[in-house]
Amino acid sequence: MKARLPKEYQNRGANNMNSMIKQAQKMQEDIERVQAELEARDFTASAAGGMIEVTMSGAKVLKEVKLNPEVVDKDAIEDLQDVIVAGVNAVITQIEEVSAAEMEKVTGGVNIPGLV
Repeated sequence: MKARLPKEYQNRGANNMNSMIKQAQKMQEDIERVQAELEARDFTASAAGGMIEVTMSGAKVLKEVKLNPEVVDKDAIEDLQDVIVAGVNAVITQIEEVSAAEMEKVTGGVNIPGLV
């Protein structure tokens, strides 16, 4: 004789699995949305008692460096700011390239959003 489960218990495992899959998909969509929102924002921070102010996008691209004129020669301040921006962006690019290569080794080339 076979035992029969009441209808509310039948397919419960499948429904639970479907619910978990939907939750994971929603979480992935939320993560992607938040990442896009952050990348669209600009962030500004100051250091050294306000002697330097740096603005970077959420995508980690340095946009501007402002130096207090007391720190450098007033005639060369714009050139110095541009060189700092270029140097910081170059090292960020290098870090991202190395990180992507290392993650690819770990994941076997499988793209996992948000890891790099």
